[in-house]
Amino acid sequence: MHTIAVVDDDPITRETLKSYLEGEGYRVMLARDGDQLSALLARGRIDLLLLDIRLPGKDGLMVTRELRATSNIGIILITGRSDRMDRIIGLELGADDYITKPFEPREILARTRSLLRRVARPGQSPTTQPLSGRIKRFEGWELHLDKRRLRDPGGEDVRLTSAEFDLLAALVENQGRVLTRDDLLDLTMRGDNVPYDRSIDRLVRRLRRVIEADPAEPTRIVTVHGMGYLFQAAVE
Repeated sequence: MHTIAVVDDDPITRETLKSYLEGEGYRVMLARDGDQLSALLARGRIDLLLLDIRLPGKDGLMVTRELRATSNIGIILITGRSDRMDRIIGLELGADDYITKPFEPREILARTRSLLRRVARPGQSPTTQPLSGRIKRFEGWELHLDKRRLRDPGGEDVRLTSAEFDLLAALVENQGRVLTRDDLLDLTMRGDNVPYDRSIDRLVRRLRRVIEADPAEPTRIVTVHGMGYLFQAAVE
């Protein structure tokens, strides 16, 4: 049974999500702030967080930054409609996804299920399970577009956040074409995000640390100065 922590200072939101997710077969733990979440994490494994951005004290962005320094736990940010810049910053810091209030519980469930499929639990061996669907291959790497997974040349799954995956997919599917930051924003960001082209630069740096032999001298994701980025590795 997967364990989900709902971190929100609104008791109605916490209890509503707890009741709904438990009805779908998940174990749910509750926290009203970052300190309570730390206590939950110290007590045992949590697979996924539903994390409100606007927490008292240590906010959701700070919690995301701290967790990403040490953990690959799944993180879905819960935001208000006015928190557009915070959503972008949250994705840059390593959140996997976000959902805006007011939300439909069914949307929370769909995003939760999707993310949990991408977050392997210890003891599981995803490399023994064949993946089907659309696959792009480059220099030994496999990008599974339907399953939203990246496998390295050794056959191991590589963890990417939702924003990182979307950017890599956009680059790979446009191999050999220079994409401006605006092009990449159009291809990767949802319509309710404000334009913020430097977020693309940060995501590119993170992707280079994953797929480049030497991130300082990239050969796959190449900068075309004054224009944008080019994925130049051969793609099958």
